[in-house]
Amino acid sequence: MKPAASSSAAGVLLLHGLGRTRWSMQSLERRLSAAGFTVCNHGYPSRRFSVAALTEQLRAPIAQLSARQQPVHVVTHSLGGILLRSFLQQHSLPEGSRAVMLAPPNRGSELCDRYRQQLWYQLATGPAGQELGTAGDALPQRLAPVAIDVGVIAGARSSDPWFNHVFAGPHDGKVSVASTRLDEMRDFLVLPVGHTFLMRDPAVHAAVLSFLRSGRFVCQSR
Repeated sequence: MKPAASSSAAGVLLLHGLGRTRWSMQSLERRLSAAGFTVCNHGYPSRRFSVAALTEQLRAPIAQLSARQQPVHVVTHSLGGILLRSFLQQHSLPEGSRAVMLAPPNRGSELCDRYRQQLWYQLATGPAGQELGTAGDALPQRLAPVAIDVGVIAGARSSDPWFNHVFAGPHDGKVSVASTRLDEMRDFLVLPVGHTFLMRDPAVHAAVLSFLRSGRFVCQSR
């Protein structure tokens, strides 16, 4: 999606999660646009390709935002966080860029561990879904630290109770709070929201804006 034209505003790239579309990020797009950011809400075929192939599809929208010679912030949901980390293994963002990851499986997904051999999971998540395990040799664990300021927001209320038995600790229905953590993250926030609609929550929106502006989650938890 082409970003709205504004030469003076920092750009924000939105990356939706696995099995979703850019429409799932629309309310966040509106909130960020109203706050003065130039937003590119990028859609990608998350269930058709591997993480490496999906990562390549980020080059064009990031280049377009980078050409404006402003910081390029990135806000991701779920798999989008892994794509950003994958992109930053070989590429960089302009100086001053920040990222907020919403419910990212940074240490892998327990659901992948449990269900990756089952046909319904393979159909629902595609090639990328097979790469999100928690084992030490799985893709999330092999990615090197990223060199931008990152804030992580985790959900601690299940939106998918049929998966509750998979998790030993707090989770959002798809990803455990522990699995969202990133060693190099600058700030971390846990909110009582579920994975499926976390990116639409007003408290999440406020926290995202806070981090993009200041590099910290300066807001009250609920």
